Amino acid sequence: MSRHVIAVLPGDGIGPEVTTEALRVLRAAAELHGFDLDTTEFAVGAAGVAEAGDALPPATASGVTQADAVLLGAVGHPSLAAAEGRRRPEAGLLALRQRLGAYANLRPVTVHPALAHASPLRPERLEGVDLLIVRELLGGLYYGQPRALEPDSAVNTMRYSVAEIERVARVAFEAARGRRGSVTSVDKANVLEVSQLWRETVTRIAADYPDVRLEHLYVDYAAMRLVANPAAIDVLLTENLFGDILSDEAAVLSGSLGLLPSASIGDGPGLFEPVHGSAPDIAGKGIANPIGAIASAAMLLRYGLGESEAADAVERAIVAVLSAGLRTPDIARPGEATLGTRELGERVAQAVLQGNVARV
Repeated sequence: MSRHVIAVLPGDGIGPEVTTEALRVLRAAAELHGFDLDTTEFAVGAAGVAEAGDALPPATASGVTQADAVLLGAVGHPSLAAAEGRRRPEAGLLALRQRLGAYANLRPVTVHPALAHASPLRPERLEGVDLLIVRELLGGLYYGQPRALEPDSAVNTMRYSVAEIERVARVAFEAARGRRGSVTSVDKANVLEVSQLWRETVTRIAADYPDVRLEHLYVDYAAMRLVANPAAIDVLLTENLFGDILSDEAAVLSGSLGLLPSASIGDGPGLFEPVHGSAPDIAGKGIANPIGAIASAAMLLRYGLGESEAADAVERAIVAVLSAGLRTPDIARPGEATLGTRELGERVAQAVLQGNVARV
């Protein structure tokens, strides 16, 4: 029986709640498909500051590199909104990505037919939406130097190397080969020299993938395309800042940030987390949507552990539960009965173990 080591970082706010349900489903998948999970919990974000005065404590930084994959809940807390340096929860997340060498962030966006009502877009505009956002995660404005905040001015630096662009572009083109064979690369090449380098490099890499169609869009037009004709997009390739913004915009298609997963992959163990934040306003109320975390667990199985059949089982279970009309408040119609975080997680785990989409 194979054994997989997972570092679990529940984090802040609703992070521990949704992570608990993701682990519940992971264990159900492991039981069904005959492998063992060895999980160890570590602090990160505001929890890391409380434990060790550091948003990425040394024990966490060491532990994640020894795991096969990392499951993260969310980071952020209002009490540390003005914190600086390593006491800022978000700094812990950036340091974690660097520690893992996680340079490519994968965010799939699909629309479940039963949840078309949850999106502000018309249902006919959502038909056929199945896109993958590939976001460069270790470069650009978030990491560029110099950076400074002064009393009457501030500076951030957007910088990319050819090598950084090449490696994330190849992730996008490889993904497109297994999908519909199309990459839409996003930049602002009419204004930014960095984007000119981005476009030149992506075009050159495309020559190695003659079976994949490449188009370039300026970021403003890409934002419009995401809501005007999202079904036309297969793989959306973008740098760090643009990807951060566009991926949250794409969440509107699905109807809730609570539904969307992500995988950050690269040179070390993969990092898997829902795209939503820590949502401190609903933390502890038991109403957070765990689907994004559970879907992230499915990505962990597929990309982090190589357990593709188990990943398929989790994804089928999510579809079964949603098709059966089970909802948390964020995706329910007015007056529609809802389940809490734990109850919905339990139903997904049951669906995995039953292996029958007709019974949830």
